[in-house]
Amino acid sequence: MVPFAGWEMPVQYKGVTREHEAVRSAVGLFDVSHMGELFFEGAGAAGCIDRLVSNDIAHLPIGKAIYTVACNERGTILDDLIVYRLAAERFMVVCNASNRDKMSAHFAARFSGCTFQDRSAQTALLALQGPRAVSVVRELGAPAQLVDLPRFGVVETTLAGVPLTAARTGYTGEDGFELFCAWNDAPRLWSTLLTAGAAHGIEPIGLGARDTLRLECRMSLYGHEIDETTNPFEAGLGWAVKLDKGPFLGRDALLAVRAAPLPRKLVGFEMVGRGIARQGYPLLDASGAPVGVVTSGSPSLSTGKNVGLGYVPSALTAIGTPIGVEIRGKVIEAKVCTTPFYKRG
Repeated sequence: MVPFAGWEMPVQYKGVTREHEAVRSAVGLFDVSHMGELFFEGAGAAGCIDRLVSNDIAHLPIGKAIYTVACNERGTILDDLIVYRLAAERFMVVCNASNRDKMSAHFAARFSGCTFQDRSAQTALLALQGPRAVSVVRELGAPAQLVDLPRFGVVETTLAGVPLTAARTGYTGEDGFELFCAWNDAPRLWSTLLTAGAAHGIEPIGLGARDTLRLECRMSLYGHEIDETTNPFEAGLGWAVKLDKGPFLGRDALLAVRAAPLPRKLVGFEMVGRGIARQGYPLLDASGAPVGVVTSGSPSLSTGKNVGLGYVPSALTAIGTPIGVEIRGKVIEAKVCTTPFYKRG
């Protein structure tokens, strides 16, 4: 157990490798109740959120979710978010635990035309992820509206007698569900899912495997790939920025960013020499000059390679470009590669 954003979080239950492989081949259960849940409701809710985030919220259908970022006036990233449209004018915005206080205050100071409420302390979140996730909820008699949810779909329903909001979203690159419920229903739901999943190879999953799973799928982690020094275009998140939707916070700065060549970009790389890249290790060009730092790195348990992410000058972003990683004073050869490192069939 380790402290994280005011919570005690499990790094591992039975081992990172075992947990990682369970999610890839069977099913894993995550307690991610540390995430923040922020609610906008009322006639102006869609327009309000649209002015505060980069993606197009006004045209998000009821029962769907969307990935987006919230930027400051400089066009750099305050947080990355998932926005869930629960009804015509009722939205849940999920933010990172480390940014919960910041984003709650940010939205509370800027909402208009609707109500805003931070219900993070009242809301638990369990993530059921892996190719057998559907089998587990079927085992519990899940209604068709949950079983048949499309990718990034969301529905308010009941599972095993627990009222919840279920979404076909996750942070692992696998199929699965994220299940939001009242905090005091979470222990019962957790135990029920583990019991129902026993026949399907379920394992409880800690922070260690959560990180290796998301890295393989090139999913950004706040404080690593993105923060208030990075903009969405250099981070490879330009697809979540809709500059033509109308005014939103940071739009003018992002228009200027898009109009000029990017000086650096986030790339994936794999180690050629023996060594594991870790966050903060220097990245070097072919001459040995420092050009960036590793933002995330670890063994890719699904591919058998050692991989990482980091920012490098745009001239060094072509696939196959050789780079170096300085590991404990030695330069180990690596090369820029395609991402995601792993993609499910």
